[in-house]
Order: sequence, then structure tokens, then C-alpha cells
Amino acid sequence: MPNPLAIFGALADPTRLRIVALVSRMELAIGELAHVLRQSQPRISRHVKILADAGLIERHREGAWVFIRLGAESVSGPVLTLLEALGGRHGTDADIANLAAVRAERGEAASAYFAAHAAQWDDIRSLHVADDEVEAAIFAALAGHEIGRLVDIGTGTGRMIELLGNRARSALGIDRSPEMLRLARSRIEGGDTQVRQGDMYALPVDDRSADTVILHQVLHYAQQPETVITEAARIVAPGGRLLVVDFAPHDHEELRQRHAHARLGFEDAAMRGWIAAAGLLAAPVQLLTGGQLTVAIWQAARPPAETGVDQ
Repeated sequence: MPNPLAIFGALADPTRLRIVALVSRMELAIGELAHVLRQSQPRISRHVKILADAGLIERHREGAWVFIRLGAESVSGPVLTLLEALGGRHGTDADIANLAAVRAERGEAASAYFAAHAAQWDDIRSLHVADDEVEAAIFAALAGHEIGRLVDIGTGTGRMIELLGNRARSALGIDRSPEMLRLARSRIEGGDTQVRQGDMYALPVDDRSADTVILHQVLHYAQQPETVITEAARIVAPGGRLLVVDFAPHDHEELRQRHAHARLGFEDAAMRGWIAAAGLLAAPVQLLTGGQLTVAIWQAARPPAETGVDQ
């Protein structure tokens, strides 16, 4: 249960009010908060601990960085509503200007990373149909269905959340790589959108809590793809959907050698078997041809009421 004394005690400091206002706009690392507020990291860390103890914010580690996000909606929601009414949610003009500088620095870092890796990604893209065709097919596959609570597993640069997040009630991108998560943050922060470090074999998400789950061009990196499908299915809510976008079987061995692909595509029968074993119902596969690699889109759903349903 929220503790009003702890909450109001935590807010009884101008710096902590500013931290809450800033984190309500975007996730920030401790170092970024220190930069925005022009205070030392140890001092910011002490303020963050008080706010976290009150449940107003949460801390999570990604590699050597510690990021700060808002706490549970049951605690942070009413507080933000109150601050909004009192005109204290949006922070000082200086804070907002410094926050814009943080966004710009993230964007510059993302641009540098993309430039360094552009040739690698272009090698793969040149082998299959254009990205806009794949994304149009993803849109079509999800047409007529509420996106609801979106989880993008292996979010990478955050493209799927950038593409679908404005149709979602909430969006969460998960990736093991802190570098990729920093890239994603440069593109998708805002609204009820988060990225979080996590393993596709053990997702930091509750059972049956997501309405739309996406595995976009990530399964071919998995040594145990059937386990990834089972774990993804675990978080699909009744009536929810799982979308797997990957390659059909191919013999481009260089993708294994140069780009760490563990699997050279997937047979439809194998994918459908994994989906069925995970308790979902699979729709017919959609194949996008036109390049040396065929892109396959598998859809699966958890029935709204599972009793009496043949798998």
C-alpha cells in the first residue's frame, strides 16, 4: 500500500520534485540526471534513493548505467495528477533546456552507431524485400486488432515500437544489449513507452499481461528458438497475439559466420509446432519474396476463453 507520509516526505525537496518532473518526461540515467540538474552524481543518487523508497520512481541497472523511471502507476499516477494541478510537473525552464541537450546527445550517439554499422545491416537488407514492404505487411497482419499492451522482444533500435507505439495503450521494448537500449531510447521515449534490459529466455514481464508480442528479426539469433517462443507465449494475454517475423530457410552461411545468426531461417512446420506446444493457435504463414532471402510472418493467438479449445 502507498505510504502517504513517505510520498509527501520524499516530495518535500525542490530537487526531488524536479527529478519526478524530469522522469515523467523520459527515462534518465543517474549521470544524465546529474547533468540536467547540474548536481553531483552522489547527491542525485541520495535523492533517487529517497524517491525510490517511497515508490515514486524505480531504478534498474543496464551494464554500468543505472536508469530511473516512474514507479508503479498506483503511486506515481495520483502524484503526477496533483503536480499537474499545482503546475509543478513540467520542471524549470533550465531543466527542460538541459533535457533537450540530453536528447540531442542520445541522437548523436545513435547516428554514430548507425554510421559505424550501416554496412553490416545493409548487407542483410540487400538480401530481402525492402523494409517498407515488411513493415506494411506487419501493419496488415495486425489490422483489425487492438495493439493494447505491446511488448517488443529484442527491440534493438526500437523500430517496431516507433512503428506501432502510437496505436498501443503502452509499449515496452526488451533487449539484452545496453548499447541497443540506448539507441532505442533516442528514438522512442515519451508517453507510456519504456525500454528495459532483459533476456528473451526469461522476460521481465508478468504472465498473460501483453496484448501484442513481437519477435522481429531476432529469433535467428537464438540457440533455442523453441524456448523463446514458449517464453513469448507465456506473456500473451487471453485474446492477445504473437507476431514472429524472421527468415524462411536459406543457405546463406555467411550470415552465420559474419553476423552471428544461429539459425539460417525456420521451417513453417517447426514454427507451427513450437507455437502449438506453447498453447497458441497459429494462422497460415505469410511469405514475402522478391530477394535472395524470404521473409516469413507467423501470427498466433491465445483464445479469449481457452477451455474446450483444440490445440
